[in-house]
Amino acid sequence: MVRIHVDTAVCEGHGECVAAAPEFFDLGDDDGAVHVVGQPSDEQSETKARGAVLVCPVGAISLLSREPAQP
Repeated sequence: MVRIHVDTAVCEGHGECVAAAPEFFDLGDDDGAVHVVGQPSDEQSETKARGAVLVCPVGAISLLSREPAQP
């Protein structure tokens, strides 16, 4: 699985990711930047998150590998 990361210094608040995957993103009222509100939990939701990465016009969203759980 992956973890969604938004670089708020790069984000311009276009909101394309919110339209593509509202379960993962919200447009902040205070700063105009997009905030992560959920994470992919299965292959289908990961595919949707990848789509949101692709529609970001400024490349502010990335998917990072989740570290395996430590015993």
